[in-house]
Amino acid sequence: MAQQQQHRQTHGGHARHQDLRRGEAASRATSRWISQGLWLASAGAACACFFVLSTRPAHAAAQPDTSASPYFFVQGAGAEVDALPLESTDVQVEIAGPIADVRVTQVYRNAGSRPLEARYVFPGSTRAAVHGMNVRLGERLITAQIREKQQARIDYEAAKREGRTSALLEQHRPNVFQMNVANILPGDQVRVELRYTELLVPEAGEYRFVFPTVVGPRYAGAPAAADAPSATPAARPWTAQPVLPQGAPSPSAFSLRAALRTPLGLQEITSSTHAIRVQREAGDATRAAVEIAPGSGSNDRDFVLGFRLAGEQIESGVLLQRGGPGGENYFLAMVQPPRAVPASRITPRDYVFVVDVSGSMHGFPLDTAKTLLAELIGNLRPSDTFNVMLFSGSNRMLAPRSVPATRANIDRALATIDQLQGGGGTELMPALRRVYGEAKPADLSRTIVVVTDGYVTVESEAFALVRQQLGQANLFAFGIGSSVNRHLMEGLARAGMGEPFIVTRPDEAKLAALRFRRMIDSPVLTAVKARFEGLDAYDVEPAVLPDVLSERPVVMYGKWRGTPGRQAQLVVEGRAADGAYRQALPIAAPAAQAQDTPGSALRHLWARHRIAQLSDQEALDGGGAQRDAILKLGLQHSLLTQYTSFLAVDRVVRNPDPAGTAGVEQPSPLPQGVGNLAVGGTPALAGAEVPGTPEPAAWGAMAVTLSMLAMLARRRRRQRAERLTS
Repeated sequence: MAQQQQHRQTHGGHARHQDLRRGEAASRATSRWISQGLWLASAGAACACFFVLSTRPAHAAAQPDTSASPYFFVQGAGAEVDALPLESTDVQVEIAGPIADVRVTQVYRNAGSRPLEARYVFPGSTRAAVHGMNVRLGERLITAQIREKQQARIDYEAAKREGRTSALLEQHRPNVFQMNVANILPGDQVRVELRYTELLVPEAGEYRFVFPTVVGPRYAGAPAAADAPSATPAARPWTAQPVLPQGAPSPSAFSLRAALRTPLGLQEITSSTHAIRVQREAGDATRAAVEIAPGSGSNDRDFVLGFRLAGEQIESGVLLQRGGPGGENYFLAMVQPPRAVPASRITPRDYVFVVDVSGSMHGFPLDTAKTLLAELIGNLRPSDTFNVMLFSGSNRMLAPRSVPATRANIDRALATIDQLQGGGGTELMPALRRVYGEAKPADLSRTIVVVTDGYVTVESEAFALVRQQLGQANLFAFGIGSSVNRHLMEGLARAGMGEPFIVTRPDEAKLAALRFRRMIDSPVLTAVKARFEGLDAYDVEPAVLPDVLSERPVVMYGKWRGTPGRQAQLVVEGRAADGAYRQALPIAAPAAQAQDTPGSALRHLWARHRIAQLSDQEALDGGGAQRDAILKLGLQHSLLTQYTSFLAVDRVVRNPDPAGTAGVEQPSPLPQGVGNLAVGGTPALAGAEVPGTPEPAAWGAMAVTLSMLAMLARRRRRQRAERLTS
């Protein structure tokens, strides 16, 4: 009996041990299934996050896909090489006093075996009054006529179908133009000459002439069907312009020469962008010739020429110009601003810095922006408050509300900014709406500082928003890059009663910040009014003078009639920080002043300024409220506008088979310092759509997901090790 009982106890022990082992095995199996399930679920989540976040902005509200214009069109080998028709761009500049008269010659050549139509999107100065175009075809000169835009397009298409060589110049933005040249026959050389005039307004005593050479890629939101590379050139918007990959040089040559003639001696003739050669006339300090040095004619960045006058003076005064028989007379006035006041009189302000961290800012532009922000934020007064918004496809504020400009707060903000890399779309409008919706300290005035390259297509919407919110804050715009969207930067500052700054290189950031500091440290001249005594002036632009900031003169255009009186003068009055301000400038007879000024310059400048004012009002009102007025001015003064175009048509039918004409889009280089990320990454296929680049927030979300996967992997390894040791 004892042996049977012992046997039963031993057998029961073995059974319990086996049951225990079976339970542990089942537990381990269950754990493995759970672990594997978590692994698969996390892996699936990671893939889904990567797919979703890399193709759309990472923010809660519904936003358009960041897969947007422009597209990459990669130049191939073989016959396509001969199909790129723009051979060269030559610029001749005549600067007389503060007025520049510019002639741009584009040479198109067909080195292929079939007729071509060339389409080329190129930049222009935001201040340019484009008033003439000629086409030279061999020995024949074809003078372009100004037309209503839609009618010009219809007439151009008709001439193209008829086989006539024709050229159409259209304006997409005040600083973005498009040239179409049809029926360029094999062996043809077509020379297209553009003429424009602009006013050089001095900044801190320095005059600058800027010639833009390349249109930067524009973020235009989600692409429409017409944006696709397979669409015809005529159907695609200008934002779908072809661009060359990063580092690829332009196939066309670029050259520029400038002749300077000023009333005072010239000093410090320099270029911050290109190597130049300066030749001065012997015994005459008021004249000089400048040209881009051989081998330095890169057209992947703006050309900037700067010069000062003797004593760092500006040409302050009133310039009168008589019109021809039956024509109207025009004037230009430039008045030096008042001197700065002591810093002790400066009142505290609240600053909000709106910083673009999108894909086009990656690399050099964002690095330059970091240097700029370190200067701007680092030199705020302790009595000021500030905040920083970072925006790309989404946006975020560094603090829930503005914080005092203490050293600790400044250091925290700069440390966060220093970690930025750049990526995603450029959703400027949501960022501006949020900034204007932020509460500000009741006892402080607010200044908004926008830092961006401006590669967007929402200029009109942005101008209208800033102008509508002018009572909430004024706005300064800093354009960062070698070929920024100056139309956006200047328009934002004009709408926000501020000032635009363009920073093309990192070493310019500190100087721009210092100039901004001097400008805001010097109280503005408010309640500015101007009146003419002894001169019958009318149609004065601007109708209401804005507040005047330091280092920038008061500029006025207008018309006059009759004969100026002997004591004729312009009186400018306003209120400065130290009391009432008054300045009177005598007006001399026009005959002695207008001899060095291009004959139609003031007429074109006045009309261009009036058109700009009407365009700003149209953006505020919405729709085409000012279309008729702008169209009338464009036709009357022969100016390129958003509603007028230049058209040149040869009378000779030269192409017997126009249906066989090949359409060619001239590619532009990417601006210096802008990488392939600005258009979605390195292109792999010709005509491939540019994918959206992940937002910084998207990269963070992916990092969290990958961290979860790594944790699960470590857990699996630990469990496996436990099984081996058990």
